[in-house]
Amino acid sequence: MPGREALPSTLKRSSKKAQDTWVKTHDSAVETYGEGRRAHQTAYASLKHSFEKVGDHWEEKGSKGPSDKQAARGAGRKPTKTAGGVDASASKQHLYDVAKQLDIKGRSSMNKNELVKAIQKANNRETAKARR
Repeated sequence: MPGREALPSTLKRSSKKAQDTWVKTHDSAVETYGEGRRAHQTAYASLKHSFEKVGDHWEEKGSKGPSDKQAARGAGRKPTKTAGGVDASASKQHLYDVAKQLDIKGRSSMNKNELVKAIQKANNRETAKARR
């Protein structure tokens, strides 16, 4: 399967269900669009509806749905910034809990947008550390 060979490192450290979601969507997108960026973007978009990035891996979300404004807009529109796998649509309490899990300092005084950015930054650090 082409998707198994192209599996990103963050997904290699994630559950089989997350891997299967990405691979199935990726392979279908390759049939439609060909191998490359669009197939990967489609696979990540599908993944983000059921999973969120926490540290260096993906975890299942409590409820399915778009993770950020870009995901909610759908395909065919001018792209906007994404939350990088952070479930920006989640409640502030959920984001606080993720920030606590990632040991983000100052989380108790952060608003929702600040929590999303701090989690995104922590996720990037954890992913870089795991790749070493």
